[in-house]
Amino acid sequence: MRVKMIVAYDGTNYCGWQIQPNGVTIEQKLNEALSALLGEEIKVTGASRTDAGVHSLGNVCIFDTNTRMPAEKISYAVNQRLPEDIVVQDSCEVDEEFHPRFSKSCKTYEYRILNRRFRMPTRRLDTYFYHHPLDDKKMQQAAQYLVGEHDFKSFCAVNAQSQTSVRTIYRCEVTRENDIITISVTGNGFLYNMVRIIAGTLIKVGCGELEPEAMNDILAACDRSAAGPTAPAHGLTMIGLEYER
Repeated sequence: MRVKMIVAYDGTNYCGWQIQPNGVTIEQKLNEALSALLGEEIKVTGASRTDAGVHSLGNVCIFDTNTRMPAEKISYAVNQRLPEDIVVQDSCEVDEEFHPRFSKSCKTYEYRILNRRFRMPTRRLDTYFYHHPLDDKKMQQAAQYLVGEHDFKSFCAVNAQSQTSVRTIYRCEVTRENDIITISVTGNGFLYNMVRIIAGTLIKVGCGELEPEAMNDILAACDRSAAGPTAPAHGLTMIGLEYER
């Protein structure tokens, strides 16, 4: 049977989702725990290959298994074998044709900025500290230029290998609650480092280096050098995916 899992994790201590030779990854830990639990070699396939330091509340992965354990029980059992910074939130059986990356979906990310005079130690792992005052209203204005279908080449890392840089953003909102500014982006897919580059560019708007209208010119340039810097990974959290039924 094919099992779908929803996985939450604190990415601080990991070299991202995807297995690689130079460090421990989320995928590696899931494979090890599931293989030990089910007594067969398990290899999960994830919806989003989050980078080192990036967090998730709801990444989706699948795996195929011959186990007789009910799919909905696997989440409870595998959590006993996982480290405390990786927790499976749900597991269920899905159709054999379901694939987390190729099934139509919309994906939501949040980038959080701690905007205050001094650091707050309890938020050091999941927010990017930025001490210069940021105008969240101007950041919100700028964010609206990104909504819709656009070529996001300016917001993509230069070494990315996507076939096309055209993506659709359904919603891009900037909100502030006390000292925390949250950039929330929902789209049909994201290019490599796209949300972090959007965040870095909106920060330039917030501190007055760019006007909100500059987002139009940045999109039109289709040139990575036109946009702002790539914001640090630890401020980014993948919120989750919604699949079309």
